Amino acid sequence: MGPHPAVAAIRLAVRRVLHDILNDHHSLAGAGARQAFGAHPDRPAERPPSPLVLVACSGGADSMALASALAFEAPKLGIRAGGVTVDHGLQPGSDLRADEVVLRLRELGLAPVESVAVTVGREGGPEAAARDARYAALDAVAERHGAAAVLLGHTRDDQAETVLLGLARGSGIRSLSGMAAVSGAAGRYRRPFLELDRQTARKACMVQSLPVWDDPHNADPAYTRSRLRHEGLPALEKALGKGVVEALARTAQLSRDDADALDAWASQAEASVRDAAGRLECAKLYALPPAVRRRILRRAAIGAGAPAGSLFARHIEEVDRLITGWRGQGAINLPGRVVARRQGGRLVIRQG
Repeated sequence: MGPHPAVAAIRLAVRRVLHDILNDHHSLAGAGARQAFGAHPDRPAERPPSPLVLVACSGGADSMALASALAFEAPKLGIRAGGVTVDHGLQPGSDLRADEVVLRLRELGLAPVESVAVTVGREGGPEAAARDARYAALDAVAERHGAAAVLLGHTRDDQAETVLLGLARGSGIRSLSGMAAVSGAAGRYRRPFLELDRQTARKACMVQSLPVWDDPHNADPAYTRSRLRHEGLPALEKALGKGVVEALARTAQLSRDDADALDAWASQAEASVRDAAGRLECAKLYALPPAVRRRILRRAAIGAGAPAGSLFARHIEEVDRLITGWRGQGAINLPGRVVARRQGGRLVIRQG
């Protein structure tokens, strides 16, 4: 008799991602060996060392299910599996809970396993600040251990919430594309569960008798995502019927495909709208489709020093009016002390 369907589903999702990681690792290792030693017909190909994959685990159902599937699948593929939990220090006893998570991960057979305490700032709001601190900690741990990848337990439900949050911000198609299955530097972060719902992960923990911790912040109405999860999405399903989560997740993938295509177009078109000195020519920018032109403007603003996380659609729209609605208006101030102005048919974007 095989495993419970929920357990089988999470293991299959993780197995697929581990195969991808293994293929990427072997390709990089092979290329590195050829570059270092050169190809030689009499020299046998050396097998690259076993990669290390970490799971980021909060102790909640999603990440515990992910940890259990990684612990089961990794040894079969010759992959080393470890774990890390981040203590945000936002609740009393958070250090003790982090220690409990470390113990549970070690009981699953993961190694290395560690807990990392972080200090959460205030920039961008509590949720964004906690996220920034968490990813900085995960990056540091991955680099210290030389991990090939870090697995994250985001589910299809998380994806649907992310799409709705992006829609509320009104910041364009990229914000509707949600979370990528592969992201981060060199594809460090992998999300195996984006096509699985939250209940599947919780069921997998239950049938395996895995203890889970329900973060009270996930039910706290002070947090936007919590309100969306417990009020917004249920209201949408009541009004529109079941299938809203699946539809939103599908929207994320379609939006991501479109956004990737437009980003590639903008990257290719950028060189054609600059003069010999590298300055942006307004007439050539005007001739481009708005979606492509605004991407070029955003890239130029970020290149001049504007923080990407603080650069919103309204900023780019104002800069765009220097091209499409030019009436002699003054300079546009952007985040990061970056200023955009039109001079002699050229668009100048720089700090100061």
